[in-house]
Amino acid sequence: MDLEVIGEKVVEGDAAAVESLVQQALAEEVPPLEIITRCLLPAMGEVGERFERAEFFVPEMIIASAAMRAGLAVLRPLVVEDQSGAIGYAITGTVQGDVHDLGKNLVGMMLEGAGFQVQDLGADVAPERFVEAVREGRTEIVALSALMTTTMPAMKRTIEALEEAGVRDGVKILVGGAPLTQEYCDEIGADGYAPDASSAVRKTKELLGAI
Repeated sequence: MDLEVIGEKVVEGDAAAVESLVQQALAEEVPPLEIITRCLLPAMGEVGERFERAEFFVPEMIIASAAMRAGLAVLRPLVVEDQSGAIGYAITGTVQGDVHDLGKNLVGMMLEGAGFQVQDLGADVAPERFVEAVREGRTEIVALSALMTTTMPAMKRTIEALEEAGVRDGVKILVGGAPLTQEYCDEIGADGYAPDASSAVRKTKELLGAI
């Protein structure tokens, strides 16, 4: 099958078609991660670019995200391996003002697959909610995502909120997302930067001394 069609249906926001096409791709033995990296990720990247060009607005982004999640729901059991006992505890979330969640979801899945227990706070998460989550649970790492340059400053505000609440020293902070760089990570005082989901797992293990 033509894998590009999956991405096209994500952009169109056709959740039913995305779910069916992903199942068809799996039946044809296309690897789950290939579907994610070749179809879902580029499609949501296109949605984000259209949003920044004012060709898409929040409703279109929400519909496209729902279509993406329909495909991701099919793939999730195949990406996340069964683990007995967590090797670490993580919180994931897309920062305030940003509704993109595919990259964050993929990082969460791969962390779970690597043996971490993950609490996903979702998208458009206020700094105060990250603080609450750290206080509520046994958190070792907070993974912050931003997919737009306009929402990157929310990462700094989140780190500052954790500092003001007195919980910053108890966690490691990992940042990632298309517009980010190692330089920006250093500038805002995060502990680590990951350009993609695979490196996010490696960096998390490195920060927690699990490798």
